[in-house]
Amino acid sequence: MTSSNNIPSLTSWKSSGQYHQIGQHKVFVIDQGNHKETIAILHGYPSGSYDYHAVLPIWTKKYRVVIHDHLGLGLSEKPDNYSYSLIEQADLALALWKKLGLKEVHLLAHDYGTSVATEIIARSNQGYEPVHLKSISLGNGSMLIEMSQLLITQKLLKHDFWGPILASLSSKPIFINSFKKLWADKSKINYEEFNVLWEMLIYNNGRKVLPRVTKYINERKKFWHRWIGGLEQTDKHIHLIWADKDPVAIVEMAHVLEKKIKSNTLTILENVGHYPMLEAPVKYAETVMKGINSNRI
Repeated sequence: MTSSNNIPSLTSWKSSGQYHQIGQHKVFVIDQGNHKETIAILHGYPSGSYDYHAVLPIWTKKYRVVIHDHLGLGLSEKPDNYSYSLIEQADLALALWKKLGLKEVHLLAHDYGTSVATEIIARSNQGYEPVHLKSISLGNGSMLIEMSQLLITQKLLKHDFWGPILASLSSKPIFINSFKKLWADKSKINYEEFNVLWEMLIYNNGRKVLPRVTKYINERKKFWHRWIGGLEQTDKHIHLIWADKDPVAIVEMAHVLEKKIKSNTLTILENVGHYPMLEAPVKYAETVMKGINSNRI
């Protein structure tokens, strides 16, 4: 188990960000770093902006970093009357970035966030790019859903009948047991981080909406041709950053995407699991910055 000295609590993380009203809903946003260039992050499922607490101090020395919690996750609102479509999550992200005055961003997406990113890329291909994508980095997201090795909890949570039952019966021990499987090096697990991630998952009645949020998996099938097609069609350079020991978004996906995307760089993070920003924060942070600084991105 790693040291817990620098692990922010739920309260301290909440105090380090602020809420923005986007349409009818309040979105929790971390906005740090007083610099011209901005990294805008689309986080994964079922966590939130907290995933990046360990890399923020590295990036904010050079970049402004903007991370919001998707609706239904983290500290953002979790409304009952919301579809939780990835398309609506893309609407929300673009609206937030415009509200924050961002003209161009280095887009970084992980897991769930990669499909929000591919929706934004598909719109860019159609000539709609309200915030210029100066660079794009995608990693460990099951965009190629047919190759994904979904956890049994994911399969059950998206089920119309079993999803609400499983969500209501979920507990911190079950959550931690599932998350442990996502780390390649179990000695790097910090259970205080897991505790905070669990607190954020259930924050503001999160259990109730989690089954609907989890249906994003179905959208990856429904919009496969729009989103994977968008990656195939884009003229933008894509930096693929893939941890090779991910048991869900397996590394073979990265090699298939490498063949599909016209202009790309693939960086493999060796011996790292699904959450490289938590398991190997320095390696991950440096890889992202190297990609941004590359002339090919």
